[in-house]
Amino acid sequence: MSERTVALVTGANKGIGYEIAAGLGALGWRVGVGARDERRREAAVAALRADGVDAFGVPLDVTDDASVTAAARLVEEQAGGLDVLVNNAGVTGGMPQQPGGADVATVRAAVEVNVIGVVRVTEAMLPLLRRSASPRIVNMSSGVGSLTRQSASAGEGQTGPLSVAYAPSKSMLNAVTVQYARALADTSILVNAACPGFTATDLNGFRGVRTPQQGAAVAVRLATLPDDGPTGGFFEDAGVVPW
Repeated sequence: MSERTVALVTGANKGIGYEIAAGLGALGWRVGVGARDERRREAAVAALRADGVDAFGVPLDVTDDASVTAAARLVEEQAGGLDVLVNNAGVTGGMPQQPGGADVATVRAAVEVNVIGVVRVTEAMLPLLRRSASPRIVNMSSGVGSLTRQSASAGEGQTGPLSVAYAPSKSMLNAVTVQYARALADTSILVNAACPGFTATDLNGFRGVRTPQQGAAVAVRLATLPDDGPTGGFFEDAGVVPW
Protein backbone atom coordinates (compact mmCIF):
# COMPACT_ATOMS: atom_id res chain seq x y z
CA MET A 1 0.00 0.00 0.00
CA SER A 2 0.95 3.60 -0.46
CA GLU A 3 2.10 5.41 2.68
CA ARG A 4 -0.61 7.98 1.97
CA THR A 5 -4.31 7.28 2.24
CA VAL A 6 -5.77 6.72 -1.23
CA ALA A 7 -9.39 7.28 -2.21
CA LEU A 8 -11.36 6.77 -5.40
CA VAL A 9 -14.50 8.83 -5.96
CA THR A 10 -16.74 7.90 -8.88
CA GLY A 11 -18.56 10.66 -10.72
CA ALA A 12 -16.05 13.11 -9.25
CA ASN A 13 -15.77 15.59 -12.12
CA LYS A 14 -18.55 17.85 -10.80
CA GLY A 15 -21.08 18.53 -8.06
CA ILE A 16 -21.07 16.48 -4.89
CA GLY A 17 -18.47 14.06 -6.23
CA TYR A 18 -16.02 16.86 -6.92
CA GLU A 19 -16.53 18.27 -3.44
CA ILE A 20 -16.01 14.84 -1.87
CA ALA A 21 -12.72 14.60 -3.75
CA ALA A 22 -11.79 18.10 -2.60
CA GLY A 23 -12.71 17.32 1.00
CA LEU A 24 -10.67 14.13 1.10
CA GLY A 25 -7.81 15.80 -0.72
CA ALA A 26 -7.75 18.56 1.88
CA LEU A 27 -6.87 15.87 4.43
CA GLY A 28 -3.68 15.20 2.51
CA TRP A 29 -5.02 12.09 0.79
CA ARG A 30 -4.30 11.04 -2.76
CA VAL A 31 -7.59 11.08 -4.67
CA GLY A 32 -8.59 9.33 -7.87
CA VAL A 33 -11.14 11.33 -9.85
CA GLY A 34 -13.34 8.75 -11.53
CA ALA A 35 -15.36 10.01 -14.51
CA ARG A 36 -16.35 9.02 -18.03
CA ASP A 37 -15.85 12.31 -19.82
CA GLU A 38 -12.14 12.92 -20.46
CA ARG A 39 -12.37 16.70 -20.79
CA ARG A 40 -14.40 17.17 -17.62
CA ARG A 41 -12.30 14.65 -15.73
CA GLU A 42 -9.03 16.34 -16.58
CA ALA A 43 -10.50 19.78 -15.87
CA ALA A 44 -11.53 18.57 -12.42
CA VAL A 45 -8.08 17.09 -11.77
CA ALA A 46 -6.46 20.36 -12.81
CA ALA A 47 -8.76 22.38 -10.54
CA LEU A 48 -8.12 20.09 -7.58
CA ARG A 49 -4.37 20.20 -8.13
CA ALA A 50 -4.54 24.00 -8.27
CA ASP A 51 -6.04 23.85 -4.78
CA GLY A 52 -3.23 21.63 -3.54
CA VAL A 53 -4.96 18.24 -3.85
CA ASP A 54 -2.90 15.26 -4.97
CA ALA A 55 -5.45 14.21 -7.59
CA PHE A 56 -5.19 11.88 -10.56
CA GLY A 57 -7.69 11.03 -13.27
CA VAL A 58 -9.34 7.62 -13.53
CA PRO A 59 -11.26 6.94 -16.76
CA LEU A 60 -14.33 5.16 -15.44
CA ASP A 61 -17.70 4.19 -16.87
CA VAL A 62 -19.51 2.31 -14.11
CA THR A 63 -21.76 0.59 -16.67
CA ASP A 64 -18.83 -1.01 -18.53
CA ASP A 65 -16.99 -4.09 -17.24
CA ALA A 66 -13.80 -3.41 -19.18
CA SER A 67 -13.68 0.21 -18.05
CA VAL A 68 -14.08 -0.73 -14.39
CA THR A 69 -11.45 -3.47 -14.62
CA ALA A 70 -9.03 -1.04 -16.23
CA ALA A 71 -9.80 1.55 -13.54
CA ALA A 72 -8.87 -0.89 -10.77
CA ARG A 73 -5.62 -1.66 -12.52
CA LEU A 74 -4.86 2.04 -13.01
CA VAL A 75 -5.53 2.86 -9.33
CA GLU A 76 -3.07 0.19 -8.27
CA GLU A 77 -0.47 1.38 -10.76
CA GLN A 78 -0.88 5.07 -9.96
CA ALA A 79 -1.38 4.89 -6.19
CA GLY A 80 -0.19 1.47 -5.06
CA GLY A 81 -3.53 0.48 -3.57
CA LEU A 82 -6.85 1.79 -2.31
CA ASP A 83 -8.13 2.69 1.15
CA VAL A 84 -11.48 4.35 0.49
CA LEU A 85 -14.07 3.89 -2.26
CA VAL A 86 -16.85 6.43 -2.61
CA ASN A 87 -19.54 5.22 -5.02
CA ASN A 88 -20.96 8.60 -5.97
CA ALA A 89 -21.79 8.29 -9.68
CA GLY A 90 -25.54 8.37 -10.22
CA VAL A 91 -28.32 9.29 -12.63
CA THR A 92 -32.04 9.98 -12.39
CA GLY A 93 -32.68 7.64 -15.31
CA GLY A 94 -34.72 10.23 -17.19
CA MET A 95 -38.33 11.25 -17.27
CA PRO A 96 -41.22 10.54 -16.85
CA GLN A 97 -41.04 8.43 -13.70
CA GLN A 98 -44.52 8.77 -12.26
CA PRO A 99 -46.35 5.46 -11.80
CA GLY A 100 -48.84 4.94 -14.59
CA GLY A 101 -46.78 6.80 -17.14
CA ALA A 102 -43.21 5.58 -16.67
CA ASP A 103 -41.02 3.97 -19.30
CA VAL A 104 -39.34 0.70 -18.30
CA ALA A 105 -36.18 1.94 -20.01
CA THR A 106 -36.07 4.78 -17.48
CA VAL A 107 -36.15 2.32 -14.60
CA ARG A 108 -33.48 0.19 -16.24
CA ALA A 109 -31.19 3.20 -16.76
CA ALA A 110 -31.42 4.24 -13.10
CA VAL A 111 -30.76 0.74 -11.79
CA GLU A 112 -27.90 0.16 -14.22
CA VAL A 113 -25.90 3.09 -12.86
CA ASN A 114 -27.14 3.52 -9.30
CA VAL A 115 -27.17 -0.14 -8.31
CA ILE A 116 -25.43 -2.43 -10.78
CA GLY A 117 -22.70 0.15 -11.34
CA VAL A 118 -22.01 0.29 -7.61
CA VAL A 119 -21.80 -3.50 -7.40
CA ARG A 120 -19.54 -3.62 -10.46
CA VAL A 121 -17.11 -1.03 -9.09
CA THR A 122 -17.15 -2.41 -5.57
CA GLU A 123 -16.37 -5.95 -6.74
CA ALA A 124 -13.47 -4.67 -8.83
CA MET A 125 -12.00 -2.60 -5.99
CA LEU A 126 -12.48 -5.09 -3.14
CA PRO A 127 -9.14 -6.87 -3.70
CA LEU A 128 -7.36 -3.53 -3.26
CA LEU A 129 -9.48 -2.51 -0.26
CA ARG A 130 -8.79 -5.81 1.50
CA ARG A 131 -5.09 -4.90 1.57
CA SER A 132 -5.76 -1.61 3.38
CA ALA A 133 -5.40 -1.22 7.13
CA SER A 134 -8.60 0.86 7.49
CA PRO A 135 -10.72 0.47 4.36
CA ARG A 136 -14.03 2.25 3.91
CA ILE A 137 -16.81 2.07 1.33
CA VAL A 138 -19.32 4.92 1.10
CA ASN A 139 -22.35 4.58 -1.16
CA MET A 140 -24.03 7.87 -2.02
CA SER A 141 -27.73 7.25 -1.57
CA SER A 142 -30.60 9.68 -1.05
CA GLY A 143 -33.33 10.36 1.46
CA VAL A 144 -35.83 9.40 -1.24
CA GLY A 145 -34.47 5.86 -0.92
CA SER A 146 -35.89 5.68 2.60
CA LEU A 147 -39.06 3.58 2.52
CA THR A 148 -40.03 5.10 5.85
CA ARG A 149 -39.91 8.61 4.45
CA GLN A 150 -41.50 7.67 1.13
CA SER A 151 -44.45 6.00 2.87
CA ALA A 152 -44.97 8.76 5.45
CA SER A 153 -47.91 11.11 5.14
CA ALA A 154 -47.37 14.54 3.64
CA GLY A 155 -47.30 16.15 7.06
CA GLU A 156 -45.04 13.58 8.69
CA GLY A 157 -41.83 13.85 6.75
CA GLN A 158 -42.80 12.46 3.36
CA THR A 159 -39.95 13.02 0.94
CA GLY A 160 -39.47 13.18 -2.80
CA PRO A 161 -41.82 13.09 -5.78
CA LEU A 162 -43.51 9.94 -7.05
CA SER A 163 -40.90 7.85 -8.81
CA VAL A 164 -40.59 4.28 -10.02
CA ALA A 165 -36.96 4.68 -11.15
CA TYR A 166 -34.67 6.97 -9.14
CA ALA A 167 -36.15 6.55 -5.65
CA PRO A 168 -36.47 2.74 -5.84
CA SER A 169 -32.93 2.51 -7.24
CA LYS A 170 -31.67 4.24 -4.10
CA SER A 171 -33.75 1.90 -1.92
CA MET A 172 -32.08 -1.01 -3.67
CA LEU A 173 -28.68 0.62 -3.20
CA ASN A 174 -29.39 0.80 0.52
CA ALA A 175 -30.17 -2.92 0.51
CA VAL A 176 -26.95 -3.62 -1.39
CA THR A 177 -25.04 -1.60 1.21
CA VAL A 178 -26.43 -3.78 4.00
CA GLN A 179 -25.49 -6.96 2.14
CA TYR A 180 -21.87 -5.87 1.68
CA ALA A 181 -21.67 -4.80 5.33
CA ARG A 182 -22.92 -8.23 6.40
CA ALA A 183 -20.53 -10.05 4.09
CA LEU A 184 -17.55 -7.99 5.26
CA ALA A 185 -18.47 -7.91 8.96
CA ASP A 186 -15.47 -10.04 9.89
CA THR A 187 -13.06 -7.68 8.09
CA SER A 188 -11.90 -4.14 8.75
CA ILE A 189 -13.98 -2.78 5.83
CA LEU A 190 -16.76 -0.46 6.97
CA VAL A 191 -19.61 -0.03 4.47
CA ASN A 192 -22.22 2.70 4.82
CA ALA A 193 -24.76 4.67 2.78
CA ALA A 194 -24.89 8.46 2.82
CA CYS A 195 -27.68 10.95 2.18
CA PRO A 196 -26.35 14.35 1.04
CA GLY A 197 -29.68 16.12 1.49
CA PHE A 198 -31.47 18.16 -1.17
CA THR A 199 -28.37 19.50 -2.85
CA ALA A 200 -28.29 21.81 -5.87
CA THR A 201 -26.76 19.76 -8.71
CA ASP A 202 -27.49 19.19 -12.35
CA LEU A 203 -29.19 15.93 -11.31
CA ASN A 204 -32.15 17.96 -10.02
CA GLY A 205 -31.82 21.01 -12.25
CA PHE A 206 -30.05 22.86 -9.40
CA ARG A 207 -33.30 23.08 -7.44
CA GLY A 208 -31.69 21.87 -4.21
CA VAL A 209 -31.26 24.08 -1.17
CA ARG A 210 -27.83 22.79 -0.11
CA THR A 211 -24.47 23.43 -1.73
CA PRO A 212 -22.43 20.54 -3.17
CA GLN A 213 -19.87 21.15 -0.42
CA GLN A 214 -22.58 20.73 2.22
CA GLY A 215 -23.82 17.61 0.45
CA ALA A 216 -20.32 16.14 0.42
CA ALA A 217 -19.75 16.52 4.17
CA VAL A 218 -21.49 13.30 5.22
CA ALA A 219 -19.47 11.23 2.73
CA VAL A 220 -16.21 12.73 3.99
CA ARG A 221 -17.26 11.88 7.55
CA LEU A 222 -18.09 8.27 6.66
CA ALA A 223 -14.87 7.93 4.67
CA THR A 224 -12.89 8.93 7.74
CA LEU A 225 -14.67 6.81 10.36
CA PRO A 226 -12.50 5.34 13.12
CA ASP A 227 -11.90 1.61 13.06
CA ASP A 228 -14.67 1.07 15.62
CA GLY A 229 -17.15 3.12 13.60
CA PRO A 230 -20.52 1.88 12.37
CA THR A 231 -21.06 -0.32 9.36
CA GLY A 232 -24.22 -1.20 7.44
CA GLY A 233 -25.87 2.11 8.27
CA PHE A 234 -27.59 4.96 6.44
CA PHE A 235 -26.57 8.44 7.55
CA GLU A 236 -27.13 12.13 6.90
CA ASP A 237 -25.72 15.20 8.63
CA ALA A 238 -28.30 14.97 11.41
CA GLY A 239 -27.61 11.30 12.12
CA VAL A 240 -29.22 8.01 11.15
CA VAL A 241 -31.72 7.95 8.27
CA PRO A 242 -34.59 5.46 8.75
CA TRP A 243 -34.69 2.67 6.22
